[in-house]
Order: sequence, then C-alpha cells, then structure tokens
Amino acid sequence: MNNEFIIKIKSFLDKDQATSKKKLLNYIQKEFPELKKSSINVYLSQLKKDGIIKNPSRGSYKLRSKEQYCPNIDLKLTRIFNKVMKKFPYAEVCIWNTKWLNEFMRHQPFKFYIVIEVEKDVAESIFHTLNTNGKKVFFEPDSETFDRYISNNSEVLIVKNLISESPLKKVNQIVTPTLEKLLVDMTIDTNLYAAQQSEIRFIYDSIFNKYEINKNKMKRYAYRRNRELEVEKLINITLANL
Repeated sequence: MNNEFIIKIKSFLDKDQATSKKKLLNYIQKEFPELKKSSINVYLSQLKKDGIIKNPSRGSYKLRSKEQYCPNIDLKLTRIFNKVMKKFPYAEVCIWNTKWLNEFMRHQPFKFYIVIEVEKDVAESIFHTLNTNGKKVFFEPDSETFDRYISNNSEVLIVKNLISESPLKKVNQIVTPTLEKLLVDMTIDTNLYAAQQSEIRFIYDSIFNKYEINKNKMKRYAYRRNRELEVEKLINITLANL
C-alpha cells in the first residue's frame, strides 16, 4: 500500500457521514485500476487497524473522528480581548498565546507572546490603546525588532494585521485562530514562529494525529496568503505519515 492510496482514501471518505463499501470500491478501482479486489480488501483492513478508517456499520466506511481543539483561554487573554472589544465593538479581532503550540513540540520554548490580530483599518488604533503603562507592545514587528526587543523578553504583546477571511473560532466568547490558521501562518510568519521553524513537520504530524483538521479550510486560507502549493505539500506529506 503506497502513500498515494492512503491520501486518496482520506480525501474521499467523510468523518461525519458513512460511505457504502460499494461506492468506496468503485472509487478505488477507478483511481487504481491495477489493484485486485482482494488487495483492496487487505488495504482497507490495514487502514482500519491503523486507526485511519472505521466500520460504523456493516458494509460502510468513514474516517475515524478525532478531537476538536479547544485552547486554554486564561484571564489575561480574556481581559485584553474584552478591553479591545469594548472600545472597538465592531472590529474583527482574534487573540492567542504562542504557548498553545508547546503541546505539539518536542522542544519547549520558554518565551511566550500574546498575539492579537486585528483588521487593518483599526490596527494602529488598537495598538495605541494597548500600548500604555510601559507595557511591551509591538505592532507588526520585523526581524530586527524581534532580535533586539522581543526574543529575550517575556510578557510581550504583539499586534498584527488580520488577514481577511481568516479561519477563526469563538471559545468562551473569545475569538481565537483555528489550528488551520496557525498551521498555515507557521509556514509564512517565520519571525513570530521562529521557535517552531525547525519542528514544522513534527508539529503538523502532532496536530493531524490528535485533532480534527479541515484540509479544505487550510488550503483556502493558504491560497489567500499565496502559499497554497507549499501548504498542500505539507498536508500530503503529513497524511501519508499518519
């Protein structure tokens, strides 16, 4: 069984709705006409053992469901988010902490940043709202700013422009980025995600293994960021390794 077979099966099956074995076999025979029916049955049996697919009922298949990711929203994140939304109630805003990524890494960073992403029209105004009382707040920091002022500091707050149509989710009334967004951004924003660059493949594997990931959502967002091919390649490599 090659990696292409696994990727095709994962793309075809649904995690929520079961597909009949007849329909699945027709699809496989169309995609892999060289395979005998006996070989297909062996491959499907192996995918079940590997926890990739399951039989919810006789003669049907679906992808095995995984956990839904729910990040920890602490009091500090809540206060910052509510402060911004009180002054800018109609702004599109999301907030998160880089410590969330530690769950998926081999080597644990000791410096964490709170990141608040806001729509471009109000980004500078929100930056000035948060940049009070000597707080370490930075707006769209470049590599030099990271090296000089951020990398060796803790308790840093970073304000960034939010990409339109970013995949977001609400957790306890606080808007946060989805894992799909973080995975795509990680391949692009190398300053913010400097600690993760050497572990991107491992992080992708860790997240895809444990949590439900919407691959189409990732691809749409990657397309908006002009990194569709790079992200799609990472997705395919990750799926092949699961």
